[in-house]
Order: sequence, then C-alpha cells, then structure tokens
Amino acid sequence: MSENTDTTANPRRSAHVDPKLLEILVCPVTRGPLEYDRAKGELISKGAGLAYPVREGVPVMLPEEARQIDG
Repeated sequence: MSENTDTTANPRRSAHVDPKLLEILVCPVTRGPLEYDRAKGELISKGAGLAYPVREGVPVMLPEEARQIDG
C-alpha cells in the first residue's frame, strides 16, 4: 500500500543527500570532513571513528546517535 517501502523497511537507508549539504557539513566532534556512504546511509567521520546515520535524507549529527567504526 505504501509506495516508499525501502525507507520504511530500513530507516537507516537514504536514497539521496544533497551534495551542497555534504560540502558544508562537518563532524560535530572533530570539525573535520565527512564522507557519505550511500550503501549504509551514513556520514563517516574517520577522525572521530564515528558513522552518523542519515534518515529519510536528513543527517542526524548527534554523537550519541552515531555508531563506532573501526578506524
């Protein structure tokens, strides 16, 4: 019944993040650059070792919402 079942089934997945937004976003912990992992729907901060989720195209830039990644 819902046409957009992909984001409903997996809210971590994001179809698109505006490239202009990615140009200005920085990690709130390190103030360093972020890389977008489209497959996982995350913004990666290698400096902080954190992956910030992108939900429905909106980056969630809260350290407490991020997951630790192997650095």
